[in-house]
Amino acid sequence: MGLVSTPAVHRLDRERPSQPPAVSAAAGDPPPEAPLRVAMLAPPWISVPPPGYGGVEEVVSALTEALVRRGHAVTLFCAPGSASSATVVTLLAAAHPDEIERSLYEVDHVSRAFEAIDLAFPHCPFDVIHDHCGFTAVAMADRIVTPIVHTLHGQFTPNTSAFYLRHAEKATLVGISRAQLASAPAGLGPMTVIPNPLDVSAWPLQERKDDYLLWIGRMTPEKGPHRAIAAARAAGVPLVLAGVIQPGKQAFFDREVAPHLDGSSVRFIGEVAGTAKRSLFAHARGLLMPIRWEEPFGMVMVEALACGTPVIAFAEGAARELIVEGRTGFLVDDEQAMAAAIARLPSIVARDCRAWVAAHCDADVVAAAYERTYRSVARRRSALELAHV
Repeated sequence: MGLVSTPAVHRLDRERPSQPPAVSAAAGDPPPEAPLRVAMLAPPWISVPPPGYGGVEEVVSALTEALVRRGHAVTLFCAPGSASSATVVTLLAAAHPDEIERSLYEVDHVSRAFEAIDLAFPHCPFDVIHDHCGFTAVAMADRIVTPIVHTLHGQFTPNTSAFYLRHAEKATLVGISRAQLASAPAGLGPMTVIPNPLDVSAWPLQERKDDYLLWIGRMTPEKGPHRAIAAARAAGVPLVLAGVIQPGKQAFFDREVAPHLDGSSVRFIGEVAGTAKRSLFAHARGLLMPIRWEEPFGMVMVEALACGTPVIAFAEGAARELIVEGRTGFLVDDEQAMAAAIARLPSIVARDCRAWVAAHCDADVVAAAYERTYRSVARRRSALELAHV
């Protein structure tokens, strides 16, 4: 597939947002701010929204839809097969779900997006690029006029810390939890925390629960499906396991999970998506999160809470921020404490769980926070341009 053509960019030029309907304001009220033009840069691996597993793509979809509802002109640069209310621009010939983090495709995808954005300038420039891809856009952010906001979706490691220390000043970095930023290298500077978004209205509130407990995620030791089995068995409550067995993890599944599957007290149903996934969350007595790593966010916790399903989690990573003790769930230290907390689940009010998510993680709340960041970044860029006139 060739580079993005000029006609494609001309089409983007014609699709400037119409001004929102005028609203009469009281004397002294500040004038409404103009809609923003946002280039949303999704990864090239999986379509938006994802057909199954795809945490970043779910985040990009929810945020993009919320921004469009709020009157902004969003152009979504994404993998083929994507669908959105925004203007969708696909740059590569195919998605690459089995080659995640291959630099070949990330670099190709980002460079094509940069070309399209450059061709739109100065006739109809974007105010900001919001990057969710990985590392290429941050490293090359000083090669493009449009300022970049980069959401940190992963944890800091020695390698990524060195990368961000070298390149962070080229873009504006946003964290998804305080726990994530606690491991940032010294000298990186202050960063805003904006949680991942969820369209709460799309998740059903269920106050009458079934008897089963739920574990959902990737089949890895740090996610703890084997620890969830131990806790549920100790409590004498059925457990449903759902999720994907990624390449290289079959041996762990065969050793630690498969021997316990009996079709009744412990069941594995594989990957779930869409309505089936929402129903599974909504009817569960509780979600178990026996993680043993500094999880940067943990979207499944927010999805469960939106359905009124409380969460019992080990006190690791962002779980300490998403779980309000006794209101949205319980933080525990080990499998024995998790089993004991299962008996306390009836004390949690389903509507309290949903209300917490609506107040902190609803897509509209998160979109408003990003709007403030976008405008701040755009104003700084305008001030720098005026200083050099």
